[in-house]
Amino acid sequence: MSHNHFAERIIELKNEDLELRDQLIKRGELGEGYHKEMEQLHNRNAKKLNDIMDIIGYPGIDKVGKEASEAAWLIIQHAIGQPELMRKCVRLLKDAVNEQKADPKNLAYLSDRIAVFEGKPQLYGTQFDWNENGEMVPNFVDNITKVNERRKSIGLNTLEEQTAIIREQVKRENQSPPEDFSKRKNEVEAWKKKVGWIK
Repeated sequence: MSHNHFAERIIELKNEDLELRDQLIKRGELGEGYHKEMEQLHNRNAKKLNDIMDIIGYPGIDKVGKEASEAAWLIIQHAIGQPELMRKCVRLLKDAVNEQKADPKNLAYLSDRIAVFEGKPQLYGTQFDWNENGEMVPNFVDNITKVNERRKSIGLNTLEEQTAIIREQVKRENQSPPEDFSKRKNEVEAWKKKVGWIK
């Protein structure tokens, strides 16, 4: 069953997200913690998408088409202030992937993002952050050889190749490491507690 109206709405939400990100890059405001404007937009979009999912279920390719399904995943991926929604969506996405109604790469990214917020190792190495030496590196992974095998199995490049791409991207976007690494780490931990990722 096609849900064109919902597909269009989901794509609009994704476009709002990307437009704000572009504005923040132009203003040089990306990378200084979680930008307030972006946090509000992410939470608003997450609520609107959740309302749509209450009506149609997970927006898989079969329901909303490939573009809107990808857009829904991006909104979920950015709903970092909504742990319960992200956990619900990863379960629904797993089912959609098993039924070949969603991209397994999206499941890898969402699973890794949740693992990072919960303080667990990533299985695919899709999530990156600054380390104490001011380098952009993958967040903690369980085993690099296994990570690369898993990445290959779903059509992703190697972790080493992806690291080079991500480092190039942050350079292009003029992102820089935090001036005070331990202060930022403490702020992130406090934020994770506040929104409910950790107790």
